[in-house]
Amino acid sequence: MKAFLILIDSLNRHFLPCYNPASRVAAEHLTRFSEENITFDSHYVASAPCMPARRDIFTGRINFLERNWGGMEPFDITLIGTLREHGIFTHITTDHPHYFEIGGENYCQMFHTWNFERGQEGDVWVSRVKGSDIPEPHYGKVNNQNQLNRLAYTKEEEYPTPRTFRSACDWIDSNRGADDYFMMVEAFDPHEPFDCTEKYKELYPDTYDGPYFDWPSYRALDEETPEAMEHLRNEYSATLTMMDHWFGRFIQKLKDTGIYEESLIVVTSDHGHMLGEHGFAAKNFMPAYQELVHIPLLVHLPGSAYGGKRISSLTQNIDLMPTFLEYFKIENPKTVLGKSLLPVIPHDTPVRDQAIYGWFGKAVNVTDGTHTYFRAPVSEDNQPCFTYGAMPTTFLQYWDVKPGDYEAGAFLPYTDYPVFKVRFRVEGHYPECPDGLDYVRENLLFDIRSDPHQNRPLKDEALEAEMIGKLCVALREYQAPPEQWKRLGIESCSGRN
Repeated sequence: MKAFLILIDSLNRHFLPCYNPASRVAAEHLTRFSEENITFDSHYVASAPCMPARRDIFTGRINFLERNWGGMEPFDITLIGTLREHGIFTHITTDHPHYFEIGGENYCQMFHTWNFERGQEGDVWVSRVKGSDIPEPHYGKVNNQNQLNRLAYTKEEEYPTPRTFRSACDWIDSNRGADDYFMMVEAFDPHEPFDCTEKYKELYPDTYDGPYFDWPSYRALDEETPEAMEHLRNEYSATLTMMDHWFGRFIQKLKDTGIYEESLIVVTSDHGHMLGEHGFAAKNFMPAYQELVHIPLLVHLPGSAYGGKRISSLTQNIDLMPTFLEYFKIENPKTVLGKSLLPVIPHDTPVRDQAIYGWFGKAVNVTDGTHTYFRAPVSEDNQPCFTYGAMPTTFLQYWDVKPGDYEAGAFLPYTDYPVFKVRFRVEGHYPECPDGLDYVRENLLFDIRSDPHQNRPLKDEALEAEMIGKLCVALREYQAPPEQWKRLGIESCSGRN
């Protein structure tokens, strides 16, 4: 038996023709994969951004309720560890640099073997003491290390994401005739900075002649002109199209070798990306709009069973671990809270009544597939709020812990492993957007059937109360730490009074 997880970073599903027929983006291979296979129309993240989403995928649990960005914990019962225990070989090929920085510990190291294609974003790869010239003027971010890395790839096949898919093809060739394996192929593109060859940029021409701009800052838009934002969307589209081409090369390799028809293949993303919608760029600090959390999920079953089917049931990335385990006929660990998608497919059977999602320490959000509700913290200092874990790292740094901020003990309901319980302070944890919490102070309610782009917030006390009830049900189901109810001002439905 063979299974593949193809994870494509930062996919805004509104840019994909298989989800938005009005999109002008060329993504023929993802479109064809959708047409030939099963497309899930109501698939959501649970935790975001990058590392929290991956911990969800690998554990079948929701990370953002108990900690922020960080490594795999030593007590985590994981998809990869469970597969290995049952004799399934595991391999990952990736160009995602955050796996190899502080805060990305123990992800790739879980696999039997891993391959890292260098050069994306700020990957400390090309080494020059004098650094690089920074394009001026510019909008958004320009990273010295990234400018150096770009010196190392000039031809299309030399770019990191093409190299990642080429590496995956080479692995298939090197393992002809092998069986009982799980392979993860992870493309960083179209994650920012949006960088590809001119061949793809020519597909999205514009007349923009303003400041250099291919990497938005993590903040609300202010100085960027409409022309600049259109240019940024074109840069994103071009990078997406280059990724799509190499994704197609890998899928064709699976078809040419006969592996495609006998395998489970899951294609998805970790989260979306804002490109001017609601006046924002990037992610992490604004409300959890659909562009960020409503993500693609495409599934190929052996024999192309149920090809062309669309699934409306509400699903999340925590469902991937139990799906792969059921495929390999492995029992689900008791810690897993996601549900296998395999029984869902034949009859579009409901998976859950509501899904919760968000970023640690910010609003907790819930959807029932018809409405979305963003529940903001009620106190100015965002307290009580604690992060739990044994790995004291977060994005590019160690925890910023002050005396009296922490204690140690067996605080989590699913493990007796001792962890730190650390008071979470907003300052110091989101260095790129220190005022980010200000954008999620307001509770917001939307009808996503009649208002799919969430432009018209609703004022409906009865409906809000109903969504609060669904939020409370989900918080209990996913074993949220008890202080979350108080932080969100919904103690009356916690079941602890």
